[in-house]
Amino acid sequence: MKLNEAQIEDLTGKVFRTIVSNGKGGILQSELWKELDLTSRDGSRVAIRLERRALIRREKMLENGRWTYKLFATKLPIDTSSVENAPCLTCPVEHMCSIDGSYSPITCNLIEDWLVLSLNMANQQQRRPSQQDQQSSTSKTEEVDPSR
Repeated sequence: MKLNEAQIEDLTGKVFRTIVSNGKGGILQSELWKELDLTSRDGSRVAIRLERRALIRREKMLENGRWTYKLFATKLPIDTSSVENAPCLTCPVEHMCSIDGSYSPITCNLIEDWLVLSLNMANQQQRRPSQQDQQSSTSKTEEVDPSR
């Protein structure tokens, strides 16, 4: 089945989003085709189109005795979540703030409070998976144990 231009553009966007979602590690071309249910021919055309637009790079590699390409996004989206709630973004005296000034990031209580809160939240998120693992392994043990 021959794809029209609109379908090719939709497919190009879908392929690019999938490559980006794989981050710095990239994705093997063959895995991408399987994931998106594409023929090798259509997939290769889309990859070449993205490469010509400088959105991805293709690296030839030997995988399981066969030559293939690994696809990498040339630019990944920047994660701004770490600074989204920074008080400086909405500070009424930001224009007067400087290292040597009367308003300084070194002595700012708003920045200090924000940093402490951010670190506490990061620590809680790191602990959560291990606590969930412990709870799930405990519940699995209870389910399997026939003596109860």
